[in-house]
Amino acid sequence: GASAPVASAFARGGGAAAATTTKSKILSAIFSKQHSQEQHGGESFQQDASPVSIDRTIVNRWDEMRGGGSKTATADSGMAELSKETKKTFREAIVDLNSYMKGPKSDTLFLLLATALITPLCKMAGTSPILGFLASGMLLGPNGFGVISGIHTTETLAELGIVFFLFEMGIELSVERLKSMKKDVFGLGLSQYTITAAAIGMVAKYAGGLSGPASVVVGGALSLSSSAFVLQLIKDKKELATRFGKASFGVLLLQDLAVVPLLVATPILAGSGSLASALGSAVVKAFMALSGIALAGRFALNPLFKTVAAANSQEAFLGMILLTALGMSFLTEGLGLSNTLGAFLAGVCLSETKYRYQVEADIAPFRGILLGLFFVTVGFEIDVRLIANNLPVVSAIVAGILGLKAGILTLLSKAFGLSTSTAIRTGLILSQGGEFAFVAFGLARSLGILDAPTTKMLLTSVSLTMALTPFLDEMGGKLAKKMEEGTDFTHYIGADQDATEITTDEASDFVVVVGYGVVGKVVCDLLDRKLIKYVGMECDPKKAIEARNKGLPVFYGDVGRTEVAEAFNIGKAKAVIVTISDKAEATRAVIALRRMYPDKPIFARAKDADHAQRLQSTLDVAAMVPILPEDNILLTLPFGGAVLRSLGSPPEEVNYILAEKRRELLSGKELEKYEEEAVLAQLGVEKPEDDDEDEGASDREDESKPVGEKNESVGGEVMASSSETAPNEEETPIVTKPKEEMKPLLKKVVEANVSPKKKKAVEEDAAPDNEVKAEEQEIPL
Repeated sequence: GASAPVASAFARGGGAAAATTTKSKILSAIFSKQHSQEQHGGESFQQDASPVSIDRTIVNRWDEMRGGGSKTATADSGMAELSKETKKTFREAIVDLNSYMKGPKSDTLFLLLATALITPLCKMAGTSPILGFLASGMLLGPNGFGVISGIHTTETLAELGIVFFLFEMGIELSVERLKSMKKDVFGLGLSQYTITAAAIGMVAKYAGGLSGPASVVVGGALSLSSSAFVLQLIKDKKELATRFGKASFGVLLLQDLAVVPLLVATPILAGSGSLASALGSAVVKAFMALSGIALAGRFALNPLFKTVAAANSQEAFLGMILLTALGMSFLTEGLGLSNTLGAFLAGVCLSETKYRYQVEADIAPFRGILLGLFFVTVGFEIDVRLIANNLPVVSAIVAGILGLKAGILTLLSKAFGLSTSTAIRTGLILSQGGEFAFVAFGLARSLGILDAPTTKMLLTSVSLTMALTPFLDEMGGKLAKKMEEGTDFTHYIGADQDATEITTDEASDFVVVVGYGVVGKVVCDLLDRKLIKYVGMECDPKKAIEARNKGLPVFYGDVGRTEVAEAFNIGKAKAVIVTISDKAEATRAVIALRRMYPDKPIFARAKDADHAQRLQSTLDVAAMVPILPEDNILLTLPFGGAVLRSLGSPPEEVNYILAEKRRELLSGKELEKYEEEAVLAQLGVEKPEDDDEDEGASDREDESKPVGEKNESVGGEVMASSSETAPNEEETPIVTKPKEEMKPLLKKVVEANVSPKKKKAVEEDAAPDNEVKAEEQEIPL
């Protein structure tokens, strides 16, 4: 009867007390000993102790073991405080980092990120990287998201990109090449600048409502084109040595010179000086700058670079390069000339030294990054909101600039003898505004000639014309190709203006290349790199038409016919290079040329050693036969190298050009070590002096070979005087006989292509001697 109330009480809520009792019973054994020691110093547990107090004591000890009670609350509070402090520290670190990275540091990182990613992304998309740089400038600049804060600093760095770019262009052009371009510079270029400036100035005055001084400044500034955009596009397509490329470069070079009178005249137009004093001052300053650069280039640069190069320090050499480029650039800018003109002339001075190729290789990374920054800064000036609010006005200005400049230059190019297709391409690619327009408009605004809104509108319009340059170049190339495909056959047989301009030049500094196959193409490419004029002749009409449609001076014709040879003025050419692969056709062409021109230097590609021997001994022809597989394009490099050396090119220059072409051919290919060594040996790459021991080892190995395995070669090409035997006669004893004296042309080729260390040995070997040794001299390119 008593259990019912207990169960009822448990059901009404006594479950907690029951749980406590159960918990106490479980733990009583654990704490009994310890509890008895605490009560009476080790006496027995008190029998009269209340079970409830024992249970409560045990429960408290259980709670302490669990960390319950106040300790639990303290731990929770500590964790909350720690989390709060962590979040606060994180926020403070982010704020401090943001404050530290503001300004030049973040600008540098964003610009480097843009220059690193834009080029590969644009190549993946199949568009010009220039457009990518312009788009990034629009987004990062003040007219976009305003990410870049140091606009002035970025523009200063970007100007160095143009400086290094023109410096590199100067290195590629020697004084002789500039003299040969005088027609394009002072004829076509001067006419373009004066006529275009006058036409744009009149439109600005009568259609735009500008004042007289403002229209003069606008006309002079907008008649300039962008060297950075145009030359980069031409260089990317490897068209600098074509007629189109030379004409464009000549015009740009004159425009760099025209910056001087424009900057001199602008303060005079503002009423701050007299014309006579300004012109006198400009002449004196120009004389000081140009004479200083000429003297430094002639007497100082070569000894300085020689001293620095002797230290074998890449850092010192690079420092000397930067000093030369920037020093001469700042010199001309400080004297009132264009800074790019000083850099260009510094490059021309270095082009006459033997260090030009190392200089060009070292400066290329700086030029690429800084020129990309320049394109980004052009994007800074494109204000999308201004364009949207003034779309009709901006469109009219952009269309007027492009239309006037393209039309005037196209007509002038035709008048100066360029073909219609070349004239159209030249007019379109030079129709944009130039980077110096930013300088001229900024100066005019500071002098009060132009107001701020007009200046902003003009700068935005000029930036848009620059952005359209890649599209205009692409359109010009397609139009030119269509026009050339639609012309009559006189365009392909050398009866047009392009061929006449080359072959009727009084300087007679062109070369005739007979055959435009695998060998002929690379030979012409090497001549292009040296800016040597050439005329290609091909009997296969398909090959001739394909090359001619690309704008190359390759024409259809049989050089063996007297009337064809006379039409191309082959008698005035410096040399004739026969690259025909067919043995019979090559022999026929060489015989016909030698009959018509007994004293003309002729270089011929022979089919084999016997063919080369007969051509050389009977026709006084420098004949060479490739020893690489015939379908390998690398075989053409030694042939072209031998030609360039024999035409008077310095050995280090030829080696550099061959190395560049070789890198193009081998790029993207993983060659095994033994394959690479074999290819380089065939190409005639001369080892450094440090490898003398290795050469000695190879020489000893050669001495152990049969005599019949040795041959005389010129950069991987077998010379006609070689005693190499046919493969099936390798073991046949060689009968020595007196060596005939070298023909004059062959002797000249050997002397041009022999290394200095072996020249003495080759000269002794070339002399007539009845006791000639069987082993041959190796003559690397």
